[in-house]
Amino acid sequence: MSTAFAVVAACSQAVSATRSRKRKTAALIECLRAADDDEIGIICSWLTGELPQGRIGLGPTILRAVADTPATKESDTTVAEVNAAVDAIAAIAGKGAIEKRKAALSGLLARLTESEQSFLLRLLLGELRQGALEGVMTDAIAATSEIDHDRVRRAVMVSGQLAAVAAAALNGGEDALDAFAIRVGTPLQPMLAQTADDIESVFAGLDQAVLEHKLDGARVQVHRDGDVVRIYTRRLNDVTARLPEIVEQVQSLPGAATILDGEVIALRDDGRPHPFQVTMQRFGRQFDIDRMQAEIPLSVAFFDLVYNDTDLTLAPARERYAIMDELLPPALVIPRLLTADSAAAQAFFDAAIDAGHEGVMAKDPDSVYEAGNRGASWLKIKPAHTLDLVILAAEWGSGRRKGFLSNLHLGAFDPDNGSWVMLGKTFKGLTDAMLQWQTEQLLQLETHRDRHVVYVQPAIVVEIAFNELQRSRQYPAGLALRFARVKGYREDKRPEQADTVDTARRIFTRQYG
Repeated sequence: MSTAFAVVAACSQAVSATRSRKRKTAALIECLRAADDDEIGIICSWLTGELPQGRIGLGPTILRAVADTPATKESDTTVAEVNAAVDAIAAIAGKGAIEKRKAALSGLLARLTESEQSFLLRLLLGELRQGALEGVMTDAIAATSEIDHDRVRRAVMVSGQLAAVAAAALNGGEDALDAFAIRVGTPLQPMLAQTADDIESVFAGLDQAVLEHKLDGARVQVHRDGDVVRIYTRRLNDVTARLPEIVEQVQSLPGAATILDGEVIALRDDGRPHPFQVTMQRFGRQFDIDRMQAEIPLSVAFFDLVYNDTDLTLAPARERYAIMDELLPPALVIPRLLTADSAAAQAFFDAAIDAGHEGVMAKDPDSVYEAGNRGASWLKIKPAHTLDLVILAAEWGSGRRKGFLSNLHLGAFDPDNGSWVMLGKTFKGLTDAMLQWQTEQLLQLETHRDRHVVYVQPAIVVEIAFNELQRSRQYPAGLALRFARVKGYREDKRPEQADTVDTARRIFTRQYG
């Protein structure tokens, strides 16, 4: 018998209501124990914020249009029914697809209670940030299946298939996990990095560090078995067909079965990187590849080797790097420095910035490759960019932010035309208290509305941190913030004291020359 969808929604609510890892794990264990055997993988995917179907053509516009669908007071909808409905929506294509998807989703929402609707909409919007991510879910799978935690975690790490591991562990026991091992041609989860404030903080915890240029490109995992090459993204999607020049370079390497971790990037003739959006314009292209390859050729630089006829993930980094240096020509290896001298490390960082790169990575030379883990043995150091901008409008939130003005429209004054111009949007960095405050304040400054957007007088200044500025055809200033997040309100500043478009242009010029 299929599991009630209400059970999953209630578990999500319980997990998001506590900061305690122990309580989160307990809620997940209870949900997994109640799950039908055939639905364990689906439920694990949902509770970690993923749809088993991947992208299904439901963008924010459609989701906002159906968000007010009246909820039912009682629901007996099951996990199987919801998953089948999502399958059906994903299959809709052709003329009128948007309206058909909207109607199908509205019909599904009408069968759900308010709490079930909230869970589903947040899942579809990609806003299910509730703490039930892979680490906590792995704890729950291990406890529910009574299998050693490290055994479960290793299976998840090397396969990148948490849902499949969960189903195997709970249905087949420990022996079923033998199927999950590193294999060339099967992508594994990439190791991730934590953030360090500066170079000095790196050497507070390490006697020696490996410094690498941090390229602002697209992370790739390259698998080679003889002449067969497969290339995967950090989300484990196969993009081999998009990157023929990378395939050709890897096919020429010595050795047989290898898995390499690296970065693909578009470089100018002078060796400096193009803006990130240029790399992604080419990297994301699925058609007319030959022409795009001629216009925007891509380069690859590898920084790790996790398999070379044998699993190297448990070998220390210095050993993996030594093997990689023997295997690859220098042009394919990311610039690297092993040092115990913070002054030398700072000079390396400065050189990376001068070359147009994001910053540097600092790594423990004795660390293992923790696939899927954001460990302290990898640290990223980037220069901080901030701008004091003015709020021009805000969008009503959804899910747990329903009823609050959330996504902020951020602008700067353009002296050339004497008006405020938009540089981007963000809903990141906002606490519950900030949401409450800004909703009250912005409604008092409202000038007019347009569906889900409330436009306001340009009176509130907010400090915004961001990774970089990129060119934009969408915004009048020709620039857009990338990875913007709110640091705080600047109640000490008047709007005319905020940064102007000229300041943003100077930052952009420093980035790309």
